[in-house]
Amino acid sequence: MARRLWLITASAFAALALLAWPLDRDELLWHPDQPWRAFSAPFAHLSLQHLIANLAGCAAVGLLGSVARLPARSSVAWLIAWPLTQWGLLLRPDLVSYGGLSSVLHAGVAVIAMELLTRPGRERKVALALFAGLLLKLWLEDPFGPATQARSGWDIAIAPFAHLSGAISGCVSAYVLRKLARPLVSARTPPAPDRPDA
Repeated sequence: MARRLWLITASAFAALALLAWPLDRDELLWHPDQPWRAFSAPFAHLSLQHLIANLAGCAAVGLLGSVARLPARSSVAWLIAWPLTQWGLLLRPDLVSYGGLSSVLHAGVAVIAMELLTRPGRERKVALALFAGLLLKLWLEDPFGPATQARSGWDIAIAPFAHLSGAISGCVSAYVLRKLARPLVSARTPPAPDRPDA
């Protein structure tokens, strides 16, 4: 069930982006003075290429999380990171408008990596590889440079700080939910029976 929940979350993000495509994106885009748009901005895409790329990203992140057999709390962490990624943009007041699922997708990758990091063996190595790839991508994008940047091959300007905000939001939400889950698991675990005297 938990595995399906991650796929349902990824599918829901993709479906909402498709449903929002015909709508007036100006009513959905992030604006700093309208923080409630943190919920709508990820579904407003600025071009068809932008939409298709993020739909492919939803499929990839959804499949990766499903293969990783993430617990239900990971899906909850991803949902919590959804608005947090846009609220993080308040740290960049020069970014006056934003739309697209890429920030939320970066959060999803971070949630997956945080969960795999707690596992032994090969899965921890996968987590380290994911973190290395994510950090390299963010560094190359220069998130502390100009708020929006033109990139070869894209028909829209990219907002790298949104990707950084998404990755941090995913890490924080996954970490907090894991910490909160530990006392609950301990409370549900019955104490070991007393050993009889020899």
